[in-house]
Amino acid sequence: MNEFEVKDCVLLTRMSGLPPALNLRELRDRIAMCHPDVIYHHFCETTLAPSFDYPDYRNHFAVWAKHSLGDEILAERLGIIDPYAYSSTEDLRTATLEIIEERLSELSMVPWARAGHEFYFMKAITVVFDTGERIHHPDELDSAISRMTSGSIYFHVLEARRRPPIGLDDFSAWLQNFEGDWSQYIHAITSIDVTFYTLPELQKNLVKALKLIQGKKRKRP
Repeated sequence: MNEFEVKDCVLLTRMSGLPPALNLRELRDRIAMCHPDVIYHHFCETTLAPSFDYPDYRNHFAVWAKHSLGDEILAERLGIIDPYAYSSTEDLRTATLEIIEERLSELSMVPWARAGHEFYFMKAITVVFDTGERIHHPDELDSAISRMTSGSIYFHVLEARRRPPIGLDDFSAWLQNFEGDWSQYIHAITSIDVTFYTLPELQKNLVKALKLIQGKKRKRP
């Protein structure tokens, strides 16, 4: 039977080995040379980090630009980057560097962070484990998702985009291979802007979208 295996995950964060950035030029230089996992962590794994609470900016670079450099213009430019819109981490790196380079060209002085507010480059290992829960039919998805932890939502919706099929969440990939036509479910899931919401908000929107589809199915004669 084509069951959906519900997984959960946690992040084990550690230092990347790069020296911290004290100013915007150093930030640019470190981003240019850092491992792709560092870029991914500061853009994509922020949602799973319990200490990350800056709803206006969904990545660490934008937060640092505003709160440590005091540069709201740069923060806004970095903050609107959708990391999932790029086919590779290298493309994401290039786009980030272009924004920083443009901002440096506009400034007469390189902005510095105050002592103690340097940018520390981190990376993380994702530890994945099986919850033991299984979803047997697409009509069970809304109920199952409502019970999931934030780690499960992150793993199956966000982290899934790094795994084949690239760019697709696990729920939609499962539905594509389930017998029958589940295109409405897939459309409801993929239409949600995953970069706009926190994980609890994303979970609520997924459940709401799926319940809406089920409600329409029940009303059909």
